[in-house]
Amino acid sequence: MYKESTNVVVKHLVNRLRDVRTASSEFRTTIEEISRIIASEALADFQTVSQNINTWQGSMDVDVIEVQKLVLIPILRAGEPMLTGILKTLPYARSGFLAMKRDEETAKSILFYENIPNLDGKTVLLLDPMVATGGSLIDAITYLKNNGAKKIISLNVLGSPFGVDKVQEAHPDVDIFIAQIDERLDENNYIRPGLGDAGDRAFNTEK
Repeated sequence: MYKESTNVVVKHLVNRLRDVRTASSEFRTTIEEISRIIASEALADFQTVSQNINTWQGSMDVDVIEVQKLVLIPILRAGEPMLTGILKTLPYARSGFLAMKRDEETAKSILFYENIPNLDGKTVLLLDPMVATGGSLIDAITYLKNNGAKKIISLNVLGSPFGVDKVQEAHPDVDIFIAQIDERLDENNYIRPGLGDAGDRAFNTEK
């Protein structure tokens, strides 16, 4: 299942990312904002537990998200602002990291670093701003499944119809929550109209 956001605020924020005048610091915080919104959509029905808290009227039993069942894993480097944003909402969630690089000649992904906690019985929020061909996301999902993830939810900012379809074909059990699906991929496997390289724009490393 995939769900493209219909939230007008999300669409507004995506268009801020598209604007070439958006500085890297604002680009990062905008990704953070989008990520918090789509994470709230993805976790709308997530399991809760009862917890006793102290309020201004005394103790009270409330329902809270069972963050111990969650692991947030960004695909570096572009996914890092997504992690930063969601951790502002769920500061006690565990995190992990996958670093993948696309081979520009083959368009295939290469995993060159990982640091993930035990995933047994956990739901993973996999964070990757861009779904172009879908290759990196497919490989990341396969890797996390092989490492025991109970459920994987993909959170994405921008994607192509081709990439989203490919991920769904390879992993139909993974739910995708995405801010915007753009028109197409071009001959260089870039999303059109897109927003450029999310990692470069987020960290001001454009050449």
